[in-house]
Amino acid sequence: MTAVAFLLVSLSGDPAFILLTPDAGEEQRAAFRRLYGLDQPLAVQYVRYVSHVARGDFGTSFAFARPAILVVLERVPATLTLTATAVVLGLAVGIPAGVGAAVRAGTTIDRMVMAMVLLGQSVPTFWLGLLMIRIFAVNLRWLPVSGYGGVLNLVMPALALGLYLAALLARLTRSEMLEALAQDYVRTARAKGLSERAVTIVHALKNALLPIVTLIGLQLGALLGGAVVTETVFAWPGIGTLVLDAILRKDYPVLLAAVELVAAAFIVINMSLDLLYGYLDPRLRLART
Repeated sequence: MTAVAFLLVSLSGDPAFILLTPDAGEEQRAAFRRLYGLDQPLAVQYVRYVSHVARGDFGTSFAFARPAILVVLERVPATLTLTATAVVLGLAVGIPAGVGAAVRAGTTIDRMVMAMVLLGQSVPTFWLGLLMIRIFAVNLRWLPVSGYGGVLNLVMPALALGLYLAALLARLTRSEMLEALAQDYVRTARAKGLSERAVTIVHALKNALLPIVTLIGLQLGALLGGAVVTETVFAWPGIGTLVLDAILRKDYPVLLAAVELVAAAFIVINMSLDLLYGYLDPRLRLART
């Protein structure tokens, strides 16, 4: 991951032409490259970068003249706040909607849920965000247009991301629940006289959770990586907008530090999912034993 990111970033352009003024001479640009080691061969730059990262040094931001990792960490709380809110909203809406559609498969409720799922997956988040800004911020003036501050600033970006996640979860939950409800253990549970609620929640939903948990983990990693478009639309100061600014400014240290942080988050999330699988499905524990 580090090697690929470093190579792509290094081939994207010379930051000396972006960060220095247009009237800067070649001597000034050469001095800038020497200062940050950009005049060295690419292999030398990469080895030096990896050796510094191993010591916790991610370099100094070209634009902010501060440690790059500190610039990235300052944006983490905003991203975590938006991500957590969107995930909670997606779980609260998506899973109950999927379960309800599966239990009432073929009915009007099922068709309504699937229509909303199709709409939620088809509408681009940036278009939904602009639409909400026009209606709730400009016309009705219920919510602030953009920015980072109180709870009201969080409502629209969290809805834009959370509704898309809810549509994904509802569709997958419905599919997995339909398969689980057709299994022999569900018929056995009903034959024992268990209530339909217990059969649905305790037996069917629990056995349908593995793919749902996987989807949640992957989407959580993607959101932690920064919902670039949504954060840009709402001027949300998270990792996504920071990465976009770093790309435009050719601020390599900040961009690479953000990539490293997101990659580490993906690794931790995937490892946590592996551990959670064993808890959710006892068969996996027995197989490992």
